[in-house]
Amino acid sequence: MSLYADEIIRFSSVLKMSYNLIAGRDELKRKKLREKKHLISVALPFSDLLFGFPNLIPVFPIRMEVFKVSKYLSYLGSASSIFGWDNVSKILGYIKNAGIKEVSKVIDDIIDGVIETLNEKYNEMYDIGVERGISSDFCFALKTLVGMHVSKMKNVSGTLNYSIRCSAWNKYLESLKSIKSDVKQIWLDIPPRNIGNAMGLLEDNIRSALTDLEDISGNTYNDNQLREHFKVANQIRRDYKTIIYEIGASDFYPCNPATFSEILALLSISFQDYNSNPIRYAQNIHQMVNEMRERIKKGIGMDVSKYKKIMVTPMFGGWEPKTHEIIYQLGGRAIYADWDVLKFLDDIPISSKSDPVEAYAQFLSDVTESGIGCDNNVLTDSYIRVAKQLKADGLVFNSLFGCHSVSNCYAMLKDKIRRDLEIPSISLTFNRIGDNIEQVSTRLGAFMEMLR
Repeated sequence: MSLYADEIIRFSSVLKMSYNLIAGRDELKRKKLREKKHLISVALPFSDLLFGFPNLIPVFPIRMEVFKVSKYLSYLGSASSIFGWDNVSKILGYIKNAGIKEVSKVIDDIIDGVIETLNEKYNEMYDIGVERGISSDFCFALKTLVGMHVSKMKNVSGTLNYSIRCSAWNKYLESLKSIKSDVKQIWLDIPPRNIGNAMGLLEDNIRSALTDLEDISGNTYNDNQLREHFKVANQIRRDYKTIIYEIGASDFYPCNPATFSEILALLSISFQDYNSNPIRYAQNIHQMVNEMRERIKKGIGMDVSKYKKIMVTPMFGGWEPKTHEIIYQLGGRAIYADWDVLKFLDDIPISSKSDPVEAYAQFLSDVTESGIGCDNNVLTDSYIRVAKQLKADGLVFNSLFGCHSVSNCYAMLKDKIRRDLEIPSISLTFNRIGDNIEQVSTRLGAFMEMLR
């Protein structure tokens, strides 16, 4: 049984978010075939612009895959339509408490299956990408993204492509043309800030992308609709940061640290497209915050004051999911906060700008200046910023094989950590999920010994 299976069912918000992530294929299929909506492929948290249209649906492409456990989750989904997710969660908790072994094992299998099948699917997409002949210079994330598009690009009407600092990322985007040439490629170039008219150019590029999206949609971009979406998106970002910093940095968790890390991993994956429904996602993550606070208020959970806070980063490009379980067993708690390191959890400044295009341009410019598009000096400062906010006791740097844009900053980061934070750090090399787990465990064991 999973370390967190017994607890995760107590959070109806987590059950709902897991269901929407893993069993979302049928919903996406219905929207495409019955409701005649267009699916648009996105990767990284770049989906917001699509919500200015009534019939465009962003999708992180792995969600179009068939997952082995989706039939079990479908049963839970059917039960939720009758009883509601809150009651389903209570019923599952009652069964666990009652100790009905046969039924209890089925619940464990469902929850374990959600976690394991997602990781298996990532590796499957990785293998498809490699078979496609993708360059060995590409990291795990880019190989899996190629695999996802080889597998499911036939289902999308377009891909929304943002240029960022990673040259391999931009080559990957170019490679999508060879997978299915009739799928429309929408490009949004983010110019460097040091260009004199960078903001003006960026606003023009956004408007050009909106025009391309109008061609797919058949509808005119809706200013008010996008403005309202930004308000919802900002609420999601605030709740996300609440979970990271208010709950994650506290000394009492509403669950054990392995469960909490798994929830953070779930958020990291699903945030990229809001599970294709930002209003529902906002409700789920806000309920998650309330459920966590309520459990803490009632003293339900775990005193984690003696568990060392370990910031594990970056993991958005691929990481070993066993890491947080190993850290927990060694007396630590892994915290994932990549999207805040990369500034994606900053507000889109719609409150200060009436034009949503101007607001989004400012957001993208800030992300590029001090987040995902910045130089190593600024990027490492952002790692330090987040580690300070978390009051981290140590930092585990996940160095991706084939990554030449982020992984090469560790030497600089290590010096800054030693000088500014005076905490230990370690770099782990990652290539593929499930590879070298024993080596990872050994190295983390030695690292955690330094914190005793």
